[in-house]
Amino acid sequence: MRVEGAIVDLDGIRQGYVRFEGGAVVEVGSPGTASRKPGERRIRGIVVPPPVNGHTHLGDASSTVEPPRATVAEMVEPPNGFKFRLLRDTSPTRKSAAMRRAMLRMRREGIALAVDFREEGVAGVRLLRAAARSAGLEVQIFGRPTRRPLEGNELDELLREADGIGLSAARDESPEDLDRIAGACRAAGKRLAMHASEAEREDPATYLRGKPDLLVHLTCATPSDLQEVRDAGTTVAVCARSNALFGRRPDLAEFARVGVPTILGTDNAMLHAPSIWRELEFDYVSSRLAGAPVAADFLAKAAFVEPWRWLGRPEFARIAAGSEARPIVLRLPPDDPAYQLVTRATEHLIVRPGPPRHREPAA
Repeated sequence: MRVEGAIVDLDGIRQGYVRFEGGAVVEVGSPGTASRKPGERRIRGIVVPPPVNGHTHLGDASSTVEPPRATVAEMVEPPNGFKFRLLRDTSPTRKSAAMRRAMLRMRREGIALAVDFREEGVAGVRLLRAAARSAGLEVQIFGRPTRRPLEGNELDELLREADGIGLSAARDESPEDLDRIAGACRAAGKRLAMHASEAEREDPATYLRGKPDLLVHLTCATPSDLQEVRDAGTTVAVCARSNALFGRRPDLAEFARVGVPTILGTDNAMLHAPSIWRELEFDYVSSRLAGAPVAADFLAKAAFVEPWRWLGRPEFARIAAGSEARPIVLRLPPDDPAYQLVTRATEHLIVRPGPPRHREPAA
């Protein structure tokens, strides 16, 4: 298959063509220079690395009714927020099935990987890991210790099972526990992530203390706070649809101006479908509505490029012959590719290069 149009990847946004064989990229070139091959399928569109969902809470996907209208604390604060009551009252079997359905949806939408904050300790990590294998989606799982102060060997066992630790917020931890968690992550070669400045502004010294690899939200961060985060080399996952439910929004134009490495997430599965396409469009439109428009190319980079850089796999974001990337193709006009991707892309426009795929597992 040969796609003529535009390419969006680690090397930027450009016009060109991409030739696929068996789902792999075998040739990339300038517009109008592709040789013709007999029987080759030709389409016009945009080629991108597969998107990453940079922040999810899949454990609460079992909720199937409208959640209560409440504050952030009433919804998600441990141990008695709505989410934690939901987790306690839902059987592991039902949770597993709901997480699997959410991951199958992400697969259908072209998402290659999700970064999940998984509650419920070691058991929660194992439950999600098994569901992910069944769904065929790669998941980076950030587990969370269940006991405070930290007890016994729970943290060590959790780090053996998970890809890192994901905390509710630095302010929810004692300095001693935060230091211990951060040190254990470093010793194990795992990552530390946490929510920050979500419902109210927090001093960056609080959440940067443990040198986290990933922060989530920063809706209440000031421009100087964002500069400190940038200078610390920390990536931020933003979840604008989720924040909007609580009357808040990340200032994405300021993120772009300051130069904060940014990725996109969909947050709690009990609140929204885990769709990066919906997230992209909402981010773009809501920033215009707020009078602080963010550029489409910044959002495209946040969905398709920056996550792979953060994961330490930049080669997955580069579309070139022989690269490890397994791009997706969207049948969209390629003249203004970032704008098209951000405002018009849906899973229905995905053209998957390569041989016919096996039937997807039943949900």
